[in-house]
Amino acid sequence: MSRIALVDDDRNILTSVSMTLEAEGFEVETYNDGQSALDAFNKRMPDMAVLDIKMPRMDGMDLLQRLRQKTSMPIIFLTSKDDEIDEVLGLRMGADDYVKKPFSQRLLVERIRALLRRQEAIASGEVATTEETKMMTRGALTMDPLRHAVSWKGRDVALTVTEFLLLQALAQRPGFVKSRDQLMDVAYDDQVYVDDRTIDSHIKRLRKKMRMVDDEFSAIETLYGIGYRYNEE
Repeated sequence: MSRIALVDDDRNILTSVSMTLEAEGFEVETYNDGQSALDAFNKRMPDMAVLDIKMPRMDGMDLLQRLRQKTSMPIIFLTSKDDEIDEVLGLRMGADDYVKKPFSQRLLVERIRALLRRQEAIASGEVATTEETKMMTRGALTMDPLRHAVSWKGRDVALTVTEFLLLQALAQRPGFVKSRDQLMDVAYDDQVYVDDRTIDSHIKRLRKKMRMVDDEFSAIETLYGIGYRYNEE
């Protein structure tokens, strides 16, 4: 049973969403501010977190930043209808997905399941029985899907589930272009719609993490209007 943490200062959302998730078989923990959630996570990390952005004591952005120093667990942001800037910033900081308020609880459940399936597949080696399960080396890059481990020039890089899948898809065929639509298919289920900006934000975050270990990293190339390509160095 996966443990989902809901962090939101709206008690109605905490109550209704937790009831829905519990009915779907999840174990649910609820918190009404970011600091309370962080204190609890320091003792026991959940399998996944769903965070509101605007909260007292510690907002969702600050909580996300602190969590990404400790864990690559899937994180979904709940954003207000007009918070486009917050959505992009959250994705760049390492969130795996976002859902706009007011939202369909069924949509939220599907996105939670999709991200958990991907994380479990990577951890268990059930991503596929072919290339996706093999240790992969592309120049300075090494990826181990069974351990969800990535290193660049011998230095470990902590990636989220979505970032790992995108990098894996690009690096599997160096020199070949992957369109944004193809990358969406890699990172999300058919039931989940995301726009081009979401993929772009994940790629920007991925590049930033790689440049934290090597400021000259340039293996992921943008082909404007077409997509992305991994160039083996």
